[in-house]
Amino acid sequence: MRYDLDDLRLFLAIVSEGSITAGARRMHLSLPSASARVRALEHHAGVELLVRGRRGVRPTPAGTTLARHAHEVLDRTARLDSAVASYTRSPTARLTLLSGSSAMHRLVPQALVSFLRAHPDVDVTVRESRTPHTVRMLADGEADLGVVVDDEARDCGLDLEALGDDSLVVIGQSGGILAGRSAVSYGEVAEHPLVGLDAESALRRWIDEHLGPHAPAARYRTTVADLNVLIALASAGVGLAVVPRRALDPGRPLDVCELRDPWASRHLLLAWGVKDRPASATALAEHLRQAARPEPAAPG
Repeated sequence: MRYDLDDLRLFLAIVSEGSITAGARRMHLSLPSASARVRALEHHAGVELLVRGRRGVRPTPAGTTLARHAHEVLDRTARLDSAVASYTRSPTARLTLLSGSSAMHRLVPQALVSFLRAHPDVDVTVRESRTPHTVRMLADGEADLGVVVDDEARDCGLDLEALGDDSLVVIGQSGGILAGRSAVSYGEVAEHPLVGLDAESALRRWIDEHLGPHAPAARYRTTVADLNVLIALASAGVGLAVVPRRALDPGRPLDVCELRDPWASRHLLLAWGVKDRPASATALAEHLRQAARPEPAAPG
C-alpha cells in the first residue's frame, strides 16, 4: 500500500493543528480540496483516520499510527533528497537560517541538533535577527529560511507558514508576588522590580516597540543576553520577567501569569527565501516544524 507524500504532509499538518481548516491553510490548500484528500486517504487506508468534532479533529488510533510512520517516511525522504542533491550542489554551499531571540532559545537548537545529525553533509549558518531584517535578507536572496513573528511579517510577499504560539507571559519566584494570580497587565507588572533581556536583543526591542512611548516606566534590576539566565534570575526571586511561554521548562518551579495586553499574544511563522530551495532547506524546514510542535504534557 503506497501513500502520496503530499497527502502525508497534509495529514500531519491537520493532526498538528487539530483542524482540517488550519491544516489546509498551512499547506496552501482550499478547505474542500483538503477535505477531499483526507477522505481519499481514509478510503485508501480502509479505516477512519480522524475523529471529527465541533472543536476540530483528533487522530484515531489508526491515525496516530499513520502520523508516527509518516514522520519517519518524510524524514527518510528528506535524507534521500539531500544525499542525491549533494552531487549537484556545491559542497561548500551552506544553508542560512535567521531567527529572533525567542526561537533561538529552544526551537532552533532542537531543530539543529536533529537536522545536523541526520544530514552530516550539510552545514548551516545561524544568526539572530529581528523579523524586519530577516524579511529583507530573505527577499534579497541572502538567506534560505527565517523564523519570524507574525505581526511584523504580514504582507511581506514571502511564502509563510505557521510554526506555533509564541505568546508572552510574566514569571516570578514560586510562591512570590504572582502566587494565586492567573493573569496580569503589564502596568501591574511594571510596579515591581524586573529583570530583562539586553536592550538590543530582538525580543526586548519587540516588546519595547509594542509598549510604545507612554508605557509605564519599569525598573530593571539587571539585563542579560540569554533567556536561560533571565529565567533563572526570575525563578530565584530577583525580579519579574516577561518571556515567551515556549521558553519555559515545565519542570522548573515558577509562578506563571498570562499577560492581558493584546500585544502579548503572538505567533511564530516559518518564512522562505526567494532563491531556489535545495532539498536540504526543505529538510531543515521539516525539522523546524517538528521542533515547534507542542511538547506532550507531563503525566499527572
